[in-house]
Amino acid sequence: MTGLISNEGMEDVRVVKNHSYKALPKLLSELMRPYRKWLLFIFIAMVAETVMGLAAPWPLKIIIDNVISAKPLPSWLLWMNEVVPGNDKLSVTAFCALALVLLTAIGGLAGYIDNYFTESVAQYMANDLRRKIYHHLQKLSLAYYDTHQVAKLLNTMTADVLTIQDFVSATVLSILVDSLTIAGMFALMLSLRWDFALIAVGLSPLLLLFVVRFKRLVKKATHEVRRDQAEMNTVLQRGLESIRLVNAYGMQEVEEERLKLISMETVYAALRARKIKSIITPVFMIAVSLCTAFVLWRGTSLVIAGVMSIGALTVFLAYLNKFFNPVKDLAKMTVNIAQATVALERIQQILEADMIIPTKKDAKDPGKINGDLCFKDVCFSYQPGVPVLRNINLSIKAGQRIGICGPTGSGKSTIASLIPRLYDPTRGKVLMDGKDITGFTLEGLRQQIGFVLQDTMLFYGTVRDNIAYGKPEATDKEIFEAARLANADEFITKLPEGYSTIIGERGVTLSGGQRQRIGIARAVVRNAPILILDEPTASLDAESEKLVSEALERLMNGRTVITITHRLNTIMHADKIFVLKNGIIVAGGNHQELMRDCELYAGMFCVYETASQNGKLHHLPHTTMFGAYNDILAS
Repeated sequence: MTGLISNEGMEDVRVVKNHSYKALPKLLSELMRPYRKWLLFIFIAMVAETVMGLAAPWPLKIIIDNVISAKPLPSWLLWMNEVVPGNDKLSVTAFCALALVLLTAIGGLAGYIDNYFTESVAQYMANDLRRKIYHHLQKLSLAYYDTHQVAKLLNTMTADVLTIQDFVSATVLSILVDSLTIAGMFALMLSLRWDFALIAVGLSPLLLLFVVRFKRLVKKATHEVRRDQAEMNTVLQRGLESIRLVNAYGMQEVEEERLKLISMETVYAALRARKIKSIITPVFMIAVSLCTAFVLWRGTSLVIAGVMSIGALTVFLAYLNKFFNPVKDLAKMTVNIAQATVALERIQQILEADMIIPTKKDAKDPGKINGDLCFKDVCFSYQPGVPVLRNINLSIKAGQRIGICGPTGSGKSTIASLIPRLYDPTRGKVLMDGKDITGFTLEGLRQQIGFVLQDTMLFYGTVRDNIAYGKPEATDKEIFEAARLANADEFITKLPEGYSTIIGERGVTLSGGQRQRIGIARAVVRNAPILILDEPTASLDAESEKLVSEALERLMNGRTVITITHRLNTIMHADKIFVLKNGIIVAGGNHQELMRDCELYAGMFCVYETASQNGKLHHLPHTTMFGAYNDILAS
């Protein structure tokens, strides 16, 4: 089980300790600001509901004391003589009954307004928070995702945001209203019997202190629950995303056992948290029953002695029963605050992540560009002290076709990632048409670049939507023409619903060659002046490779093209080819020049030729072309 739990959960706990409760009001204030008027309206409804609740027992007191016991009305109720002429007992009773219905109706209406609009505001605030988190995640460099699991980020955007939503809907305004309720009840209880009121009030701080004592335990338990839930989501996501691999290797039982272990950990953590929180209710019930028993015993003796009226005792007992409800609510809110703080701290870990690709204040849209690219002394590291690129200097003219080759891990794809600023160089700069790309807006810069990757990412949706992903406003004519140029129209029109056919998740309903051709069509529609091809034919069979290569040839016309590949036939006719080894450009030139002057390139090409002719590499130490390349380059 230990192997399944990453150190991230422990790091979360350490980070949490460095956060302050002051952050919760600050974030809530930001989220609530657009809904100030609604919150004021809700607060008024809550106060009205509270006042109606406080007034509800008094009609019963009047009936018991002034109707049944025939006591004269107190001075503050003399106005009833005008409302009920003659002070007829049945008329007074009817008036009190009507007043009770009216108080209940007003309180019910106020309660409806409170519940409905509080939930509405909470839902909108949760929506704002989710969008805020997602917006921040969209701005982060890919370096952030290299060290953070997507499933855990999703858990924060769902479970933790839901915790904040519940906190807003059930806690924020309730704290103030419950405080007012306690103050109002205490004032009324003092007017009825001051010594009894002091007993109830004296017990309340002890109960609150009891709950505060458990706050730290609840917070720790909540952290454990959140950590295990995030880990469980990770296991589920990985298992479902890899379902074909799992089935192919017959690993269903292993994956189920993995889920069983982490799921049981989640259950145990949740039960530990519930065990702690469940202690609150019975403790309050016992305290309330002891206090009620004393008031009932002592109050009865006072009624017998004629010191206290039956109605006053009845109302006091009603208030006493209700008095501890807001006290208990405030106690539970302490737990809710602890849970919301945990959720907030996890959210802040995302919002405070500073791996953002910076945009200058005066950044401008590049507009229409020619497509010149230049790398000047570019260095890059994913991790400090572990260089991936070292002093890269490249000059690419508009319309040139450039090939980049080298062993796995030499930094080929990293070079391509620096052009659209998926990462920024740790040193040096990248120029486009002679201008530093950091001076362009990210959106404007990335509009200038088209991609065809080794594994084209397709989304669940129609073929039409997938082709138009890089240009949502594309017309059907543009989409159909792009598909034709990409050699994709032929198979698309044979699909059950043509361009309206739904593609399965990640395009699993299509072959590799079909996915690549849709990816090429996507790049055609985008019509960007710079095109990056990252192993576009690496995973294709001969027939698919031919179709894709034909489509790529059409796509490359008139564009600046950077092709990253191990299949050297795709870059043989490039204007210039760069050979990378250990993050350094060791050679550059066209195919003929490199075959003549670069032993490493010549060796790689021989490996490729042998692989192409024989279909496998019998005489080499590795049975894959990648391994063979690495052996040659390491020699």
